[in-house]
Amino acid sequence: MSKSLKSIGVVSFLTVVSRVLALLRDSLAFAIFGSGWLYSAFLAAFMLPNLFRRLLAEGSMTAAFVPTLQEELQANGREGTFRLLSKVTSWLLVVTGALVLAAAALFSQSRRLPGHEEKWYMAADLTVLLFPYLGLISLAAACSAALNVHRHFVEPALSPVWLNLCMIAALAGAGLHFARTPLGEVHWLCAGVLAGGVLQLAVPAGVLVSMGWRPALDLGLSPRVREIALLMTPGIFGTAIYQINFTVSRLLAFWIDDSSNTYLYTVNRLMEFPIGVFAVAVSTVVYPLIAAHAAKRDFAAMSTDFQRGIRLILVINVPAAVGLALISGPLIRLIYQHGHGTAADSQRMSLLLALMVIGLPFFSVVNLTIRAFYAVKDTRTPVRVALVDFLINATLSLVLARWLGVIGIVIASTTSIIAQTLLLGRALVRRLPEVHLGPLVPSLAKVAASSAAMAVVVAVGLRLVPLAGLGARGADLASVAVLVPAGVAAYGLVLWRLRIEGRDEIEALLVRLPLAGRFFARVL
Repeated sequence: MSKSLKSIGVVSFLTVVSRVLALLRDSLAFAIFGSGWLYSAFLAAFMLPNLFRRLLAEGSMTAAFVPTLQEELQANGREGTFRLLSKVTSWLLVVTGALVLAAAALFSQSRRLPGHEEKWYMAADLTVLLFPYLGLISLAAACSAALNVHRHFVEPALSPVWLNLCMIAALAGAGLHFARTPLGEVHWLCAGVLAGGVLQLAVPAGVLVSMGWRPALDLGLSPRVREIALLMTPGIFGTAIYQINFTVSRLLAFWIDDSSNTYLYTVNRLMEFPIGVFAVAVSTVVYPLIAAHAAKRDFAAMSTDFQRGIRLILVINVPAAVGLALISGPLIRLIYQHGHGTAADSQRMSLLLALMVIGLPFFSVVNLTIRAFYAVKDTRTPVRVALVDFLINATLSLVLARWLGVIGIVIASTTSIIAQTLLLGRALVRRLPEVHLGPLVPSLAKVAASSAAMAVVVAVGLRLVPLAGLGARGADLASVAVLVPAGVAAYGLVLWRLRIEGRDEIEALLVRLPLAGRFFARVL
């Protein structure tokens, strides 16, 4: 695990860059389009290729591909992994190509169904334009998985950077200067998505080629390919349940009014910032490690690294949830209240963010826990748990949305992710008694106490900042620029005074993170 800390730090840093660019992209899009129906239709359309991407590529395929590729690497070396990669990418090309053609044929006929609002027809039209992104990002995911197995983490971590840069260029460049209508701006944004997909595939594929991979169309059904297909089958159902869960929430928000889908997407992106910066970075690096332990049947080592990964995730994401809830108002106003973004938009999104972050630590733990099941090639248990999660979320969403609108959707999703965390944890202990979370209880207590100290510092600061006479915008800027570092400092100092378990490893990781690393490197 100690050898992996540098990789986690690198992935975290690059993910920070990606998330900052994503916030810039979303802020620019919100300023140009506001919370109106046109941008909401774009988000609904972009959701569909991403749904299938997670089903076929970043979800079940990656989960089945990584442990199988690890075994191939140990058995036949790099050449064996390259042959397997060619087979997998060939099948992905065929399957995703067929899906793209089917989607184009289906959604292009939407206007033959009369009686619907224009936003639904626009979402269907934009889906036709955006669906080719599925093929690009699916192939890119396979290439990135192969690089991760070979301990190359930089290029896969850069993948979302290319997408964000292309979408920003489309919005701030061509979209503003060449588009003469809001619809034209949306079309430029679609072009930015496709250009980003090309780069997301070209960069990792290029690195693999430089390592000796020679892409070839190979549809042969080797034993490894059959094994991946068998492992993917229950995984697809599990991922499908989760993604349908997410899609139902987004479509309900799209149905409620013209703005709720945009609010839900925007707030979810903010919550994903700490998840992407740290939880996903830890999972990306730890997953090949625990998969390698599982391949050797060394479950004691697997348990040790799994517990360390969970501890690292909680050390960051528990205080992140508390901090986001406290500064949700100033943060939302700074990022989104300009251009077509209004004070009413900011107020509604601030409330949604404060509610949504309750599920942040649970979502982060689920991410790595599911991968622990995949490491031992158990893809069925996450499916069963995901089905329960779906039933909870769908039922509560349908009931609460009638009275609470999009707030009800957020409450439902938070409740379901908490239930999923508890059910997965219990199932994991039954499946692998060695991999239990009992040793993490003292650490969690210390994290909670330190987060409480941080909350006091930030809450007091929020009371004092308006007294400085900085004006509304200045007060928001000070709340974020001053209170966030102050809260981080208070949290870190209390945590270290309490002597958090795994202190040396956490310190080694924190000094590699941007901003926070500079502080900890000096005071620890």
